[in-house]
Amino acid sequence: MELNGKKAIIFGGTSGIGLAAAKQLAVLGAEVIVISRNPEKAGDLPPGISARSCDVRDRDALIALFQSCAPFDILISSATGGSRAFGPFLEMDMDAYQASFDKLWGYANVVRFGAQHLSSNGSIVLVSGAPARKTKPGQVALGSVGGAVEALVRALAPEIAPRRINIVSPGTIDTPMVVLSGDERVEQYQKLTACNIIPRAGTPEEVAQAIIFQVQNDFVTGTTIDVDGGWLLS
Repeated sequence: MELNGKKAIIFGGTSGIGLAAAKQLAVLGAEVIVISRNPEKAGDLPPGISARSCDVRDRDALIALFQSCAPFDILISSATGGSRAFGPFLEMDMDAYQASFDKLWGYANVVRFGAQHLSSNGSIVLVSGAPARKTKPGQVALGSVGGAVEALVRALAPEIAPRRINIVSPGTIDTPMVVLSGDERVEQYQKLTACNIIPRAGTPEEVAQAIIFQVQNDFVTGTTIDVDGGWLLS
């Protein structure tokens, strides 16, 4: 896909991985609309990027948003959808576990109501996570949700062809989702990545590069790209 002049919609696009992808797409000539519940957190956006507000769990709002933005060529979502549960499953608050699946429902809503406005050779990219295939202690909710997202993409790929849909699966990435700062932040990421083959956190820009690849490469669909520093092998 030649990106110059294309239009991209990115949910979860006002920070972290989504914002990094937006900036890379804009540099390549795409018109980008970033979406989140709080678009102000994106700060000052570079030329080619504008921001809108929407909650991926609000189907009526999503439908209206897509109608106002249509048509478009690229649809990306890294939106978490809400809170996530951590800890041992047999001690888990089941309401919190169920709420973790807001990420899946958000992605499903985005694809269900967005794909119909996508150009015939358009591309969809969703973001899952390394726990989908290698779940570490305390990550049952993350693994369950990520696995469901990846299964959804594999099932959808033949159904929506010739439009394409793919997954990028990050490992531990240094994003604003971790609210710690200073030495505490450094120590947290060192602890989380100590066993990785590449013992550091990844950057949003490194994950965004994989997203751009999946958007541009017209011979890739139903595929998961791991950007995880060796998470799956450690």
